[in-house]
Amino acid sequence: MTRRAERVSNLIRNEISNLLQEQVNDPRLSGFISVTTVSTSSDLKQAKIFVSFLGESANKNKVMEGFKAATGYFRKELAERTTLRTIPELTFIFDESIEHGSRVLELINRVASESSKDDN
Repeated sequence: MTRRAERVSNLIRNEISNLLQEQVNDPRLSGFISVTTVSTSSDLKQAKIFVSFLGESANKNKVMEGFKAATGYFRKELAERTTLRTIPELTFIFDESIEHGSRVLELINRVASESSKDDN
C-alpha cells in the first residue's frame, strides 16, 4: 500500500468511526461497532472497510444490511468532511478477528482452570 493510500485509509477509518458514534441513527448500527481496518486500493477508487461488533451472531446479518443501506450516506458525509477529490466506493466486510480472539482467550482460561483443579 502506498503512503498516500495508507493516509487515506486512516482518514476514512477515523471519519467512519466518528460518524458511527455521533450521527448514524439506524438502529441496526447501534451498539458496540468498531472499524478495525480500512484497506484502500492504490488508485484510491475502492475502500474495503472491515467492521467488528460484539453481540449475537444472529445480529451480524442485520448489521451488515445496515452498512449496505448506509453506504451512500457514508460517502456523502466523507465528501463533506474531507478534502479528497474523489470518494472511493465503500465495501463493508465483517471482521471476525475480535470474536476469534475472544474465543481463544475463553479456551485458554478453561484449560488453565482445569489444570489448576488437577494440581489440587
